[in-house]
Parts: sequence; C-alpha cells; structure tokens
Amino acid sequence: MSALFLPAAAGQVYADELPQGSSDLYAVAAQSDVWFYAAENEDTGLFLLPYTYYVKVLRRGGLYSAVQYLDDAAPYKAITGYCKTDALTFVDFVPQRPYLRREITVSYRVENAAGPLMGKGTFDKVEKSFIYYGTSYLGTARYFYVYADGMFDYVPATQEVLYDLNTDYLQASSGGVDEGAGGGEIEEPKDGLSGTQIVIICVAAAALIVIALFVLRGKRSSPTPQEFPEF
Repeated sequence: MSALFLPAAAGQVYADELPQGSSDLYAVAAQSDVWFYAAENEDTGLFLLPYTYYVKVLRRGGLYSAVQYLDDAAPYKAITGYCKTDALTFVDFVPQRPYLRREITVSYRVENAAGPLMGKGTFDKVEKSFIYYGTSYLGTARYFYVYADGMFDYVPATQEVLYDLNTDYLQASSGGVDEGAGGGEIEEPKDGLSGTQIVIICVAAAALIVIALFVLRGKRSSPTPQEFPEF
C-alpha cells in the first residue's frame, strides 16, 4: 500500500491535576500555528490545532498548560497533552462547539509495477474513514493526525480539510477575551461614521458648495454692450 504510518504517542494528564473547585476553562487557537504536544517539550509536537477551535484547559501553567482536545462522545476520543501557554487565547465562557468534529476518508491503492494484478482488482483500492485531529509535518511532507479503531496515528494528507471558522470568541458576550497569558483583546472591525461625524461632514460639504457658487459667479464676465451702426 502507498500509505506511510509514523509512530505516535499521546500525552497523559490526570483529572487530579484540575484546580480544586474550579469551573471549566477553555482556550482558543486564535492563530494557525498552535501545537498540541505529547509532553512539555517542543520536540513532542503531535499536530497543529484546528484554527479558531478550542482546548479544555486542565491545568494552566507558566510555559505549558495541560489541555484536552475533543471528548469521548463516540466516534470521537478525548486526547490530553500540552500547549504553550502564551500560544493560547484564554476565554471566560464555555464555547458552544469547542472542538472541530470532522471525519475524513482516505483511499489506499495497491500498485504493482511488474504488471497486471491477479483477479479483477476489485479490492485494489480501499477507502477508510478516520477522525481528524489536526495537521503535522515531516520535512515538507504533510500528514493528518487521526483516530480510528482505538488508535491514534498519522495518514498522508492527500486532500484539503475544509471547515467553518469558529469565531464566537470574537463576540464574547461575557466581557470579551481574557487578557491573561496568550490572550490579549481581539479587535473587532470598527463601525461606520457616527451620527455627529455625518452631520459635520454634511455641513462642511454644504459650505463648500456655497463658496464654490460665489467664486464661479465672481468669475463671470459682464456682457459686452452691443454696438449699432451709425446712420
């Protein structure tokens, strides 16, 4: 088969690491280069989190925060690991759809350079579905980190994974985005001109029109008297 699988491992974070008496805390990947790590080490990056989607924060730390991505609602599987704290944007609300729930189908084709295969080739091409977690790279080669049959692993990225951006953190109704580590306010597009500004512009425009009319009237030459022949 043409598929190449790479070794993979998921970090383990335990429930007793949760702060006592705290409510659920979430953080969003507000940029496209937020890595999900198996351990508190840059060399253990598993995949890039889907842009604008969230992780559940299990323990907020200085350099790294322990996080969970996705949950155990079949066919999905929760995965725990770490993200750099300053790469996350922490929010003060529980998002309605924190995780990207996406299934992809990968085709595997059996090829024989020596000549035609025996039989009709009915099963020379096989399709298999996986739960998509994120994208990773090996040099310039691109791979998807996926889950299927109780296992996490990589499959070659033979297609583009398209999805809707989850931008509810931009219109957070409970006070905006936390300005803590990795946060910072998200600037929303500014509205148009205010009513006062519009009135001032209209008055100024009217004044310019009046001035222009006076200037043009002053430039008009007086009519030349008509001469009549003498008799």
